[in-house]
Amino acid sequence: MPNASQKLHPSFELHSEHRIESLDVTVQEFTHTKTGAQHIHLASKSEENVFLVALRTVPEDSTGVAHILEHTALCGSEKYPVRDPFFMMTRRSLNTFMNAFTSSDWTAYPVASLNKKDFSNLVDVYLDAVFFSRLDKLDFAQEGHRLEFETPEDSSSPLEFKGVVFNEMKGAMSSVTSQLWHTLTKYLFPTSTYHHNSGGEPEHIPDLSYEALVSFYKTHYHPSNAIFMTFGDIPANEHQAKFEAQALQSFNKLDKEIAVTDEKRYFAPVKVEEFYANNDADIEEKTHVVMAWLLGKSANLHDSLRAQLLSSILLDNSASPLMLALESTDLASAPSPLCGLDDSQKELSFVCGLSGTKADASDAVEALILDTLKNVAKNGVDPADVESALHQLELHQREIGGDSYPYGLQLILKSLTSANHRGDPASLLDLEKALAQLRKDILDPHFVQNLIQTLLLDNPHLVRLTLIPNSEIAERKKVAERERLDAISKQLSEQEKQAIVDQALALKARQDAEDDPGSLPKVTLSDVPKKERRVSGEAKKINGCDIHAYRTGTNGIVYQQAILDLPILDSNELSHLSFYSHCVPELGCGEHSYLDMQKRQSAVSGGVSAFSAIRGNVSDPSNCSGYYVYSSKALSKNHRAISQLQGDILDAARFDEHERIQEIVSQIRVGMEQSVTGNGHVLAMSAAAAGCSYAAKLGHDYSGLKAIQTAKAFDLQVNQENNVDVFAQNLKSLHDKISKQSAQFLIIGEDNVFSDLNATLGSLLSPRQSATQFKPDSFVPRKIQQGWICNTQVSFCAKAFPTVGLAHADSAALVVLGNYLRNNFLHKAIREQGGAYGGGASQDNNGASFRFYSYRDPRIVETLDDFDASIQWLLQHKQSKQKLEEAILGTISGLDRSESPAGQAKRCFYAELHGRTPELRDQYRSQVVTTKFDDLIRVAETYLQPEHASTVVVTGKDNEKTVEKLNLDIIEL
Repeated sequence: MPNASQKLHPSFELHSEHRIESLDVTVQEFTHTKTGAQHIHLASKSEENVFLVALRTVPEDSTGVAHILEHTALCGSEKYPVRDPFFMMTRRSLNTFMNAFTSSDWTAYPVASLNKKDFSNLVDVYLDAVFFSRLDKLDFAQEGHRLEFETPEDSSSPLEFKGVVFNEMKGAMSSVTSQLWHTLTKYLFPTSTYHHNSGGEPEHIPDLSYEALVSFYKTHYHPSNAIFMTFGDIPANEHQAKFEAQALQSFNKLDKEIAVTDEKRYFAPVKVEEFYANNDADIEEKTHVVMAWLLGKSANLHDSLRAQLLSSILLDNSASPLMLALESTDLASAPSPLCGLDDSQKELSFVCGLSGTKADASDAVEALILDTLKNVAKNGVDPADVESALHQLELHQREIGGDSYPYGLQLILKSLTSANHRGDPASLLDLEKALAQLRKDILDPHFVQNLIQTLLLDNPHLVRLTLIPNSEIAERKKVAERERLDAISKQLSEQEKQAIVDQALALKARQDAEDDPGSLPKVTLSDVPKKERRVSGEAKKINGCDIHAYRTGTNGIVYQQAILDLPILDSNELSHLSFYSHCVPELGCGEHSYLDMQKRQSAVSGGVSAFSAIRGNVSDPSNCSGYYVYSSKALSKNHRAISQLQGDILDAARFDEHERIQEIVSQIRVGMEQSVTGNGHVLAMSAAAAGCSYAAKLGHDYSGLKAIQTAKAFDLQVNQENNVDVFAQNLKSLHDKISKQSAQFLIIGEDNVFSDLNATLGSLLSPRQSATQFKPDSFVPRKIQQGWICNTQVSFCAKAFPTVGLAHADSAALVVLGNYLRNNFLHKAIREQGGAYGGGASQDNNGASFRFYSYRDPRIVETLDDFDASIQWLLQHKQSKQKLEEAILGTISGLDRSESPAGQAKRCFYAELHGRTPELRDQYRSQVVTTKFDDLIRVAETYLQPEHASTVVVTGKDNEKTVEKLNLDIIEL
C-alpha cells in the first residue's frame, strides 16, 4: 500500500494521512507550498488510476458562465493547440472514464484508465487544458452562444441564437424535474450562488459576453483555487512531479479566495407559486408541490449523518412514515422525484412533496406533510426502523461501486463536497466512528423526535413551492425569443451584420479545417490488451440446483440472484412483465402486508429487485433466450436472511393489495414520463430499431416509448376498481407461471459466504418444475416511420438499419464503423455545426441494428440529412490508418469499461448464460482489433441502404408540421 513514508515531493507539504480500513484506502492531504493548491490522494491497490482537478466555480448569475467555460476550456490549449483535444483524446485513449462536470459550485475534469501510459497522457492533456486554455472566441461562439442568420451568408434572413450549451440547456430545462429543482433552489437560496442556475437558463445565456468568460477563467481556473484529487496505485509524489512540471511552477499564489457564502436564513416560511410549460391535453392534475428545509453544513460529518439518518427513517421505503403518507394519499399520482436529502451543496437541504396533483391542493399537501412529521415527533418510530436506517448507511459505506463511474471516482466525488468548502476530505469517507456514535445517540428514546423537531418543525427556513402547468408558456417563450432577435436585428448596422456573417464563415472554416493531432499523446493498438478482463465462477449442484459461485473481494457484502427460466409468455403477459417486475418486490407475502415486507427488506438487505433478462441469440437476434431474476445484496452476516426473503417472495407473493398496486402503477407512469427529455436519444433509437429484430422490438415495447404509452394506459385502467381486479389477477397469473420454473443461483462474495450454502439457501433449493422455455413470437421485419410528440424544446432524431448479431463476421466492423462515422463526420456536423448536445452512430449486436442518433438537437430535417451524408462521405473518403485506429481504440475502450468486482462477475456470468462464451468474446475482440478500412466500406454498402432505413423523431408540439412533411406517423406521447 502506498503511504506517506515514500519520498515527498519538495514542492508539497503533507498535512494529514488517514487510513480507512472499510474502503481499503489511505487518504493523504497535501498543499502546494507556492500556490496553495490542494492535492488529495486516495492511495489504493487498484490498478485503475483516477485523476480529477476541480475548480471552485461560484457564478453570480444564470448566464451559464461556469458551464460554457467547462466546454470552451477543452477546445485547445498552449501545448495542444488543436481545436478539439477532448474529443480527439477520447479517440486516442483506452480510458475507462473521461469527462467534465459543472456542478452548482465546482467544475471538475476527471479521467481514469487501467493503462498507465494512457493515464499519463490523459492527465497531461487535462492539466494543459485547465490551466493554459486558449479560449478562442470562435470556440466560445460554438460551445456557448452566438448570433447567426438562418442562412449564414444572407444577412436579410432571420437572426437566430445558436450554441451547444444554449441548446443543451433548452433540453435540460425541458425536464420538469430540472425546472422543479432550479425553481426551488431559487427560493431556498435567496442570496448565495445556488440561487442561480450554474448550467445556464436559455433566456440568460445570450447575456454572457466573451470578456466575462475570460475574466471568470482568470480568477477561477487558477491553482490557488484548485483541488487535485487522485486514486490508485501510483504514489502521490509521482502525481505531484507531473503537476509541478506541467502546471504549478508557472503560477504564483492568487490573492483572491473563491468561496460560497453562507445562506441568510428566513425568519418565517416562504410560500410561492410558479408555472412551467406543459402542452398535454389534460393538465388538471400535473401540478407539483414540494416543501424544502435548509439544514446544516454538508462538510460537517455530524450534521450530515444525522440528516441522512433522519431522511432514511422518514423516506427510505414505502413503510417509512413520510413516504407512506406521500404514496398512499389520494392528493397526487406519486411522491416528488426530489424527495430526500441533498448533500451536494454547502448546506444540506431536505425535500419532500408530491407530483401530479391539482393546482389548489397546496394547503392540503402541506398539511399532510406537517401532520405526518408532527405525529412522528410526538409518537416516535419503532427502534427497529432506526436500526434499519443505520443498517442502510453501513451497507452503502461498505459497497464497492464502479459499474457506472470508476470506484475511485465515486470516492473522490464523495470527498470533493467537503474539500470544495475547505473541510476535511477524509471525513465523509470514513463513517465507522460516526456510525458508532450514532448507535449510542439512538439509545436516547427521544433522539429521532428531537431531530424532527429541531431540523424541520422548528426550522423557519422552509420553502413551499407550487409548480403549476401552463399550456401557453412554451409559445410565449418562443415569441419572446423571436421578438428579442428581431429587435437586435433591427438595430444592427450593415457593418455589424457583416461581422455576424464573417463570424459564421470563420467558424465553419475552423470546423472544416483538418486538425493535425500530432501534438497529442496517444496509445496505439499495440497497447490494447489481447483479452478482456474476466473472472470465472465455480459451478456446483446442491439438491439438483445449479449454483454459480464467484469468489471476489466485496468488502463484506454478498450478492445473490435467483435466476429462473422465463416461461413462454403470450402478448398480454409480456405487456404486464415490466409492471410485474416493479410490483412483486413492493407487495406483501403470505400473511404479511407490503409494509411488513418493506420493513423486513430494509432491515436485512439492500432491497430486492426483480427483472427479466432477455437477449437476442448471437447468430439470430430474433431468436431470444430469456430468464427471470430476483436479485438482492446484503452484509454477509445476513446471507441466510436474504435467501429466506427471496424464497418467501417466490412462494407467497400476494397481489390482493389493490390500492398498493394502483400507487405503484401511477409512480411508474410518472417516472417514465419524466425520463423522456434526459433519455430521448435512447428512446428514439429503440423505436427506430424496433422493426429490425424481435430483440429490438422487445426493448421498445418493454422499456421504450411504447412502454410509456402502455404505462399511461394501464394507469388509467387500474384506477377503475373493476379493472384493477383484472390487472392484479394478470400479475398473479404471471407470478404463478414464473415461480414454478426451475432456478439456478448466482452468488458473489468472499470465502466465508460459501461455507454452508445448503443451509443458507434453505427453501430456495426446493425443486421447481420447469414447464416451458421462453420463445419469441414470430417476427416480421418492417420499416418504421414515426414522430413522437411530447413536452420538449429540443429534438431527438434516430435512423436504424437491420444488421447482424454478435457471432456474425460483420458485427465487429459495424461497431467500429459507428465510432468512425461519429469521430470523423457526425460529431462535427451534428454537434459543432448543428448545435446539438451530441450525436453519433452505433451498432447494437443484441438487437441486430445500426442506429444513428442526435441528442438535444435544435434541428430535425438537417440532422436526418447528415445521417445520410455521413454514409456518402465514408464511401467517397480516402483511407486513413490513423482514423481507423482511433475508431478501434474507442471500441476497445467501450468493451473494457470500469467495473466493480461484483459487476465484473455478473457481466461474465450473464454473457455465458446467453451464449456469449469467452471464446466468442475473444474472437469478437480480435476481429475488432484487426478491422480494415475495406471492411467499413463493405459493411456500409451491405447494410446501410436508404430503402432499409427506419426513422424516428422525438420532438415538441412546435415541430409537428415538420414531422408531417417528413411523412412520419405522428404519435402523441
